[in-house]
Amino acid sequence: MRKLILNIAISLDGCIEGPNGEFDWCFTDQDYGMTQFMKQIDTLLMGRKSYEVLTSSSTDPFPGKELVVFSRRLRNLEPPARLHQGNLKHTVTQLKVQPGKDIWLFGGADIAGQCLDLGLVDEMQLAVHPLFIGNGKSLFRLLNRRRNWKLSETKRFDTGLIQLFYRKDQ
Repeated sequence: MRKLILNIAISLDGCIEGPNGEFDWCFTDQDYGMTQFMKQIDTLLMGRKSYEVLTSSSTDPFPGKELVVFSRRLRNLEPPARLHQGNLKHTVTQLKVQPGKDIWLFGGADIAGQCLDLGLVDEMQLAVHPLFIGNGKSLFRLLNRRRNWKLSETKRFDTGLIQLFYRKDQ
C-alpha cells in the first residue's frame, strides 16, 4: 500500500506560511534531500491555494508527477492535475490502494491539517527552520484530537535546519 507523506517546511512556532501566504523564509541554498524524496513519490496531493501557486509559473515544477487537487471553488484544471471535490478520507484511501509510488501531501495548511486530523498521514518529514513567523498559518490549527507519532530519524544541517522524520504510532 502506498503511504501518504507530509513533507513540509515549518517554522519553530509551527507555521508553514507567513501572514500573507509567503514562504520566502524557506531555505533553498541546498537540496535538503528533496531529490531523493522525489524518487519515492509519483503523486502530489494539495489544496487549491497550493495548486494556484504551482501553476502561476509557466514551467511544470513536478514533471511526470500526478497532481490531485481538492477544491470546492475550482472548476477546471490543467492536465495532468485532477480535481476532487468529494470526501477527502475516501479519496485518499482510494489513492493509497492504487498501484504506484508514495503520495506527497504537499499542502497547504488546510488540507494537511485535515489529513492529519483524520489519521490519513502515514509519515511526516518536517524541515524545521530556525525562525519564528509569529502571525502565520499554523500547520496544526485544525487538529481536533491527539495523535501519537514515533521519531524515526533526524538530520541536522549547518544552516540550522533540522529534519524530523516521524511515522504514525499504531
